[in-house]
Amino acid sequence: MVTLAVILGWTALAVVFAVALAPSAKASAPQAMPFLGGGSAETHAWQRFHFRPYTMSLLFIAFEMEMMFMYPWAVVFVSEGIKALAEMGMFLAILSVGILYGWREGIFRWQ
Repeated sequence: MVTLAVILGWTALAVVFAVALAPSAKASAPQAMPFLGGGSAETHAWQRFHFRPYTMSLLFIAFEMEMMFMYPWAVVFVSEGIKALAEMGMFLAILSVGILYGWREGIFRWQ
């Protein structure tokens, strides 16, 4: 109960400070606008910049998932034997098909 009172008190204090320190509505338009280097934005930021390393980051995540599954697999391999080896082979084959598809689509070419 004391914790709830402390949390509500801090929340109320934060709201009071936010209202008290907020800029007034009397500010003129140039003062209220964010700093943009002297001009207003004509396009949205995502239209100006294209994030090209997106596909490479997806490949990186795929390889990280592969490693995440290989460490516990190494422990299971000792007790399971050839069955675990076949399952890991299928897993790596599926990943390889995805990588070959990406290679064919040209995701490794930098433009």
